[in-house]
Amino acid sequence: MKPIELNPDIEWVAERVMWFEEPDKATSDMARFVAYVMTYGDHADMNRIRQHLTDDELREAMDSAPPGIFDPRSWTYWNLKLGRYPAPPMPERFFHSIQMRR
Repeated sequence: MKPIELNPDIEWVAERVMWFEEPDKATSDMARFVAYVMTYGDHADMNRIRQHLTDDELREAMDSAPPGIFDPRSWTYWNLKLGRYPAPPMPERFFHSIQMRR
């Protein structure tokens, strides 16, 4: 997935949504960053992100999202918003070949 330039708008979103990391670290893994914004961001945050990413790139970010970030509500909403119905399964964690269910 293509990186987004760390400009003041994106830095503001990163500081707000991923407050536990420096903005340059938060945006170093774009799929992870976008997953956090799609789950925990508000309308203004997503407007800033959508100025830089197309719907196809948002779908790509969702497909590459690490497990444990999306909640079921956000996952369902963004898949529907991006034209994917029914939504594919959420990313899942696997430990020693045992599938953990939420």
